[in-house]
Amino acid sequence: MTDSGIPNTLANSTSLGEATVNALRRSVGTRARRLLFALALLLGLLAATGLALAGPPGDRTFAKLSDAVQSLMSIIVPAFGVLLARDLKPASGTTRLTPSLLAAALLAAVVGLFGILVCAAALTVTTSSAQDPWRHVGTIAVGSVLVQVVAQLVGTGLGLLMRRPTIAFIATIVLPLGLWFLLGAIDVLRPGQALTPYSSVRHLLSGQMSALNWVQWLAVLLIWGAGLNALGSARLRHRNHDVHPTPAVGEQSPSLSQ
Repeated sequence: MTDSGIPNTLANSTSLGEATVNALRRSVGTRARRLLFALALLLGLLAATGLALAGPPGDRTFAKLSDAVQSLMSIIVPAFGVLLARDLKPASGTTRLTPSLLAAALLAAVVGLFGILVCAAALTVTTSSAQDPWRHVGTIAVGSVLVQVVAQLVGTGLGLLMRRPTIAFIATIVLPLGLWFLLGAIDVLRPGQALTPYSSVRHLLSGQMSALNWVQWLAVLLIWGAGLNALGSARLRHRNHDVHPTPAVGEQSPSLSQ
């Protein structure tokens, strides 16, 4: 046996790490993107502050605060996924999807963690008449990050599938909610609501997650996260093939002939 493959493995790992860091920097690399990021955090902060100061004392629980805070921020979060997906341009050879997906997930996790902190701070500095305001805090904290990650992956998936970023961003809101309402309006299809992001968000942020609820969330991740991005990846490869077609037998590619 030889260890000749180890340097290549380390190089690939380093390359992936550097590409992920670059994608993460790019996600907030412009003034407009930084303002959008600040808006997402501000919405969470305002929601936590408003509910803590003006909400009924009985509603001052970690679950109630998290539901409002994380739900509001999850409206903005997919925009970063859409923008990261649109940064992938076959014409320039920038088509590595994995670093962008990792960067998108990391950024979403940061937003989720920020929401956890502001909810905890708001609940700490106010009084609550709820019987157990910190109930299910651990599950809700984990769920908060998962909510943002799934929302972000929906953004990257739709960003890859749709040409116009604005339409893709609107679709991240309309498509999941619209499907949830549609399934709920038809009795025979109502069980399908459990496979929509909105339904999983309600369970995750309540902290009341049964084994079935975790299985349903995993299905949501596979459908809305992995599924959409797999379709988007296929479209990206197709675009890349159109821009850089495979040369016919006996022909040299332009990059080799120069």
